Amino acid sequence: MKNLFDVSGKIALVTGGSRGIGEMIAEGYVANGVKTYISSRKKEACDATAARLSEQGECISIPADLSTMEGIKALAAEIAARESQLDILVNNAGATWGAPIEEFPEAGWDKIMDINVKGPFFLTQALLPLLEAAASEGDPARIINIGSVDGLNVNRLPTFSYGPSKAAVHHLTRALASHLASRNITANAIAPGPFPSKMMEHTLKTMGEQVRQGVPLKRVGEPADMAGAAIYLASKAGAYVDGVVIPVDGGIIACAGTL
Repeated sequence: MKNLFDVSGKIALVTGGSRGIGEMIAEGYVANGVKTYISSRKKEACDATAARLSEQGECISIPADLSTMEGIKALAAEIAARESQLDILVNNAGATWGAPIEEFPEAGWDKIMDINVKGPFFLTQALLPLLEAAASEGDPARIINIGSVDGLNVNRLPTFSYGPSKAAVHHLTRALASHLASRNITANAIAPGPFPSKMMEHTLKTMGEQVRQGVPLKRVGEPADMAGAAIYLASKAGAYVDGVVIPVDGGIIACAGTL
């Protein structure tokens, strides 16, 4: 079992890794021997998280704004300057926007699509040489995109660009899997349900009990739930898994629940 889920010695980049789901994944990797780079738009937060996680292993902060092509290229160049290969790319950086349908702005549409969909594609594109350098038939390089149950289901919140952006992430994942399998690079997605994060903070504060009752397992996710899924997909255990979207949601999708 230890060998099956062993990820030690690998090199990973987790975008949006300073907090929330990204931090949960990064901490799981660092604690299990993965040299982990994290990026975040806010330098102070990124540096602080890297310092904390470095108490368990090796975590390096590279602040970057992945809402722009300049930020994407700068992050990829910095990784390439430090490493000759990249075993795991976790495209987690994301955002949401809420407003009544009559007032929902174009900026709220474009910003979410740029960060949630455009960013993962072009960062993956920029890092392909490093992923290919790490890839082998028995141990593919791994792309793990973070989608959402909102890309599989419809919630009642007025976040009109968020769900469609995550549905696009899921489909992009399948497209990447199809095109990159011949290069020994797999692409899979995790679709989280409710987890304690900055993005969910307001919802859990104002509707926490309602959210929990909408989850068949009657709780929100914990860091180990997310870290476990990410470790599985990056380990030998997940080497033959490609092009799938895995809900980590307490049963919301399978049991046809809605939030």
